[in-house]
Amino acid sequence: MPEIVIRKIVTSIEEIFHEGGPRANTPLKRGAVMAVIQNPYAGSYVEDIQPFMEDLKPLGVQMAHKLLAALGGEAKQVEGYGKGAIIGTAGELEHGALWHAPGGYAMRDVLGGAKAIVPSTKKVGAAGTRLDVPVTHVDASYVRSHFDSIEVGLNDSPRADEMAVILVMTTGARVHNRAGGLAAKDIIGEDGLR
Repeated sequence: MPEIVIRKIVTSIEEIFHEGGPRANTPLKRGAVMAVIQNPYAGSYVEDIQPFMEDLKPLGVQMAHKLLAALGGEAKQVEGYGKGAIIGTAGELEHGALWHAPGGYAMRDVLGGAKAIVPSTKKVGAAGTRLDVPVTHVDASYVRSHFDSIEVGLNDSPRADEMAVILVMTTGARVHNRAGGLAAKDIIGEDGLR
């Protein structure tokens, strides 16, 4: 199995006080962590790529802990999450799919067993490509107030033979959410949907 070769890890945190409406008493925090790693399959077609998922698991856990710490360290504060990958141009979209299980399960475990599936997106792109990573509530995917996305990207990444794997978390609903739907306080929590 290939060894994970990390070129850089970037963590960013936003604090949103308002979006033109009343100022929030507690700002919404939205965070992202991105690891730019060598893609061991770049440049050629490899039939069996699944072993790399196992290799990515420790990185997923490390990134989830790092992002949680940057948001304040309390798992109960995190209400939204998502994941994504940008694959360099010598790779293929399927290489990004290898991040689904390591990134998603790492966040769910670090957050104490969140119930909702972790939304995801991926694409192939050159250095500087931006990705809108979707966000949903950690325990119920139908909580409309938490539907969001966090744009991530770096001017020098990913290089053709790299991939950027990404985790995102938020501490609450959109600042001025008023679109209705299932409210977080009404979650039953049985199936990860409602």
